[in-house]
Amino acid sequence: MKPSTKSKVKIQRPPILTAKTQKLVTALQLQLKLPVLVYWVSTGGSICQNDVIAMSRLLGQARRRPQVALFLKSDGGNPEAALRFVHLLRQKFERLTLLAPFECASAATMVALGANEIHMGPTSYLTAVDSSLKHDLSPVDHHNYLVSVSQDEVMRILRLWREQKCGDNPFPEVYKYLHPLVLGALDRSSSLSMRICQELLSYHVPNRAKALKISRALNYDYPSHSYPITAREARKLGLNVQDLNPTADELLRDLNHVYSEMAHARNTDYDTQNYHNGEICNILELVGRQVFFQVDKDWHYRTEEKRWIPMNDQSGWYLCAEQAGKWKPEKIFIR
Repeated sequence: MKPSTKSKVKIQRPPILTAKTQKLVTALQLQLKLPVLVYWVSTGGSICQNDVIAMSRLLGQARRRPQVALFLKSDGGNPEAALRFVHLLRQKFERLTLLAPFECASAATMVALGANEIHMGPTSYLTAVDSSLKHDLSPVDHHNYLVSVSQDEVMRILRLWREQKCGDNPFPEVYKYLHPLVLGALDRSSSLSMRICQELLSYHVPNRAKALKISRALNYDYPSHSYPITAREARKLGLNVQDLNPTADELLRDLNHVYSEMAHARNTDYDTQNYHNGEICNILELVGRQVFFQVDKDWHYRTEEKRWIPMNDQSGWYLCAEQAGKWKPEKIFIR
């Protein structure tokens, strides 16, 4: 692509709608009579280690408070980041109430385990937290990208091998498709998942046997990683699930709509092999401040490798605060 071609294209940017979201967060806080935090992750983002630093930056040096309500929406991410995130909130607040009106999946379910109460509505769900990972030695898909391998999938292969009586040792065949180090990493990841679940539950479940039972169910009892655990089933597991206040639910839906507009990907095509991606992925907010991560980079399709390569990456974190009646984002640096 010639530089002159790129310079003639006007790059689309995602909208910054902090003024709208602040009104809704303020209204939600008044409705609940609790301080409100938001941790909203789009389908283009995930729970990650940098989110912990971003939340710490958002909270600042405020003294420890009795209670907080956390609005969480996420498809999942890093389990260890989920543990650190809950630990941070527990240092700042004595009691944590989780508002989960939509998906609260995988690592987000782990965050939910650290809450004293989980408020769920008609479209809410948690999921299983069984281990899956992308390893440097994982198989690749038709786009030449590494694919996730789950512990449950591997265990089912081994079970089917035994049931079909295909032979004494399935591993020589399995190793043709999965590297032994991938299997070892999966086993380790499964142990890590159990440990994190129990640690998170220990913040408010003193009965260790109960915490172990819940952790084991979430890690091993579901046939799919994305199995939707609704409020009804979450109560059966032993979690403290309450019905989400209908007025609060409506405000959360309005807030989700605005966040979704902010997070809608703005792609600008240069030509058939080059485009620019502008997208807001992770949003953290409280009354008075908002922090978000914005993707801002070019992509080039490398034909010989059959995959897209990122270029000119200017992505980063922004802190949005009110100045002279206007909400202005300022880039902050988190690594």
